[in-house]
Amino acid sequence: MNEVSHQRVKTNGIWLHIAEQGTGPLVLLLHGFPEIWYSWRHQITFLANHGYHVVAPDLRGYGDSDSPLSPTSYTVMHLVGDIIGLLDHFGEQQAFIVGHDWGAVIGWHLALFRPERVKGLINLSVPYFSRNPNAKFAESLIRTYGDGFYISQFQEPGRAERTFARYDYLTVIKKFLLITQTDNLIAPPGMEIIDYLRTLSRLPPWITEEELQVYADKFQESGFTGALNYYRVMDLNWELTAPWQGSKITVPVKFMVGKKDLGFEVSGVRQYVEGNIFRSLVPNLEIVILDGHHFLQQEKHQEVSEEILSFLSKFPAE
Repeated sequence: MNEVSHQRVKTNGIWLHIAEQGTGPLVLLLHGFPEIWYSWRHQITFLANHGYHVVAPDLRGYGDSDSPLSPTSYTVMHLVGDIIGLLDHFGEQQAFIVGHDWGAVIGWHLALFRPERVKGLINLSVPYFSRNPNAKFAESLIRTYGDGFYISQFQEPGRAERTFARYDYLTVIKKFLLITQTDNLIAPPGMEIIDYLRTLSRLPPWITEEELQVYADKFQESGFTGALNYYRVMDLNWELTAPWQGSKITVPVKFMVGKKDLGFEVSGVRQYVEGNIFRSLVPNLEIVILDGHHFLQQEKHQEVSEEILSFLSKFPAE
């Protein structure tokens, strides 16, 4: 088995860095915030060893991929366009898509906009929600949860960057990746979210200091603005996706979530995921709830890898 290789691919007018391993059906692994391709290090080799061509990009604005300056260059149209360009680069009409956090948002919208390009979709942590025609997404979150909510604080260009800069990059990464709280991520009045997040004195067994440093080194090079711009166009995404109002996700889907994920038990997410509305929007749906937090593909990497493989194995080899 070849080692993980790296290259930069021109797609949708920008250069994306990708990590790649294996041969066989194409599987794209899409990371979330604040991560890079490295979040999938366990799954890349596992799936490659089981006969798949695995590609994990740094999404636009992250790692060694290009970071356009304008926040409006980070809409779901741009992000899905980047992935279509990757499929075209590899000459593949279809691929399996695996997304976590923002990567899941991209996966949902790829399946919504271009279902003929998606063989099957596995999403982690972020379920599919129908677009509310009467309320912009970020606006409604801010109204509901106030200024202390992390998405509220990420809206204003420069605000989160300035507060993150009070800490070294490794500390910022630790504060996010090692979150153990299970309620919504809301800072008390007058406090910034990065100050509210704890820094654990001891690392959990699923990640090492050296692994965390890989993230810190990349964000030291790239900064956080590209990653934060995803949040700054949430309401623009709401405007752009109006033509798909009421549309369903028609591709086969497996959805995984940790029962200790942020807000899963307290804001109605569990009831939504286990209820009828989610299944009506995503008719071909399998749901797996794991005993983990938000960064499942790392914390529960063996279980997640095996759940991905069990889904992929249902599709006949071409």
